[in-house]
Amino acid sequence: MYAALAFVLSSVLQAYAAAIVSRSGCRPLLQRSNVIDPVAHLRIVNKYIAPDGFNRSTTLAGGTFPGPLIKATKGDRFSLNVVNELTDPTQFLSTTVHWHGLFQNGTNYADGVAFVTQCPIAQNNSFLYQFEARNQAGTYWYHSHYSTQTCDGLRGPLVIYDPEDPMSYLYDVDDETTVITLADWYHLYRAVNPNSTLINGLGRFAGGPQSDLAVVNIEYGKRYRLRLVGMSCDTHFIFSIDGHTFTVIEADGVLTEPLLVDSIQVFPGQRYSVVLNADQLVGNYWIRALPNLANATFNDGMNSAILRYQGAPVADPSTNHTASVMPMLETNLHALNHPGTPGVPGYGNADINLKLLVNNTGGAYSINGVHYKPPSVPVLLQILSGAQTAVDLMPNGSVITLEANKVVELTMTTIGFGGPHPIHLHGHTFDVIQSAENTSFFNYLNPVRRDVVSAGSQGQQMVIRFVTDNAGPWFLHCHIDWHLEAGFAVVMAENPPGVSGHVGKLPSAWDNLCPKYNSLTPSQVGGTNSYEQAKNISTLLFPD
Repeated sequence: MYAALAFVLSSVLQAYAAAIVSRSGCRPLLQRSNVIDPVAHLRIVNKYIAPDGFNRSTTLAGGTFPGPLIKATKGDRFSLNVVNELTDPTQFLSTTVHWHGLFQNGTNYADGVAFVTQCPIAQNNSFLYQFEARNQAGTYWYHSHYSTQTCDGLRGPLVIYDPEDPMSYLYDVDDETTVITLADWYHLYRAVNPNSTLINGLGRFAGGPQSDLAVVNIEYGKRYRLRLVGMSCDTHFIFSIDGHTFTVIEADGVLTEPLLVDSIQVFPGQRYSVVLNADQLVGNYWIRALPNLANATFNDGMNSAILRYQGAPVADPSTNHTASVMPMLETNLHALNHPGTPGVPGYGNADINLKLLVNNTGGAYSINGVHYKPPSVPVLLQILSGAQTAVDLMPNGSVITLEANKVVELTMTTIGFGGPHPIHLHGHTFDVIQSAENTSFFNYLNPVRRDVVSAGSQGQQMVIRFVTDNAGPWFLHCHIDWHLEAGFAVVMAENPPGVSGHVGKLPSAWDNLCPKYNSLTPSQVGGTNSYEQAKNISTLLFPD
């Protein structure tokens, strides 16, 4: 029903949209002239683009999709001035930016989550995000954390390179040309179903033109560290490259023991580093990212990009897709450094044992019976103003307070429809003791350590552990943006009495965000029309 309604609305609105753009040929891997340092201005703008041949207004970082690669070196200090230059009233005119995977230890106010750690940045204003990523190196990304603004285009990769990477003996090339972003793309604002898959910002949609596809250029005999970034709002992908296997060496910024596979399931928010050995015959090979959508195919180059060896002709590949025989299983991934979970092994033996039950009633998600609605005052500001307990903190029932320096074991069970649900915890990585697809085995010895894990679908559960060593309010939520918007979230208020001392003096610009945002009129907030359009499609995704 929802797909049919979305199709009708799509047909009506497309009649008023800009014409479909027809192009031919293939573009090289995303031109990385849009690479910025960790000290930079990041302009948030509206712009018409046609990444799959359909032209639409978007919300972009730096005017490109994906946004510019933020390229840093381990130990760098970040100073990113986000400048709000949004002008399209059909889309949201305020914004935030979340630096996904970075712990923000001591800088919770820079985590970028609207109404949890800050108020949104109003139109024609800016906010300087300053933070360090102590001892972190790996593959990350950034995106809006204001309603569903990410889905209109505000997403980009962020990589922290380690000059002393212990895995460097496995690869020869690791630079901006080997970052590969995977994203779903929508022709309508806040639409229910994506229209295409974009690999490095390019793709094709059913019935559309033969638009450009991204090309990854390689040289025979070299080994490449490909950094995969899952930037979807909804869909997850099965990633593979015809005729090639690859070795997984990183998950979500954490090095893993090398694991040879021929396909990887990439959920929204997840990242992987894989080493590709360019050892096949010189030619063109399909890069594939099959979304979990009904009737998804690779026809006419959909859900695809091109791997091109030096010396191969400029042409579409003729390689065939074969069934995966070595798919990556999360239970086969193991942390390379300091393996093993914190605390006493055994289910229920942590200092704090949380059980979260996820349900869906009429489209509204709830955790332990509570539907998350953003508070009018950011949780961080509430804590700094004196609120210390779950009873005092808003939104009521959606804040869980945790004592400092405790081992937390969190079990999440899904009983409502929908899924699989990629779950992200801000401010931490965690050990995955039980993956959702594994119904019996608990691994306390050497589980994978990451920051996004699938909680599975109806009737499944996942179990994770982490340590409360980072005072502040941290968001735990489904990384399917439509589910988050529909209430699938909770705030972990970690060591509330210690927050003030841990974050220190906040910048005055942070204090000014809420007064500016709260003074906005509805027209200055924007996005009203697109919200109502989406609401008419399905009250299940946008409940009252």
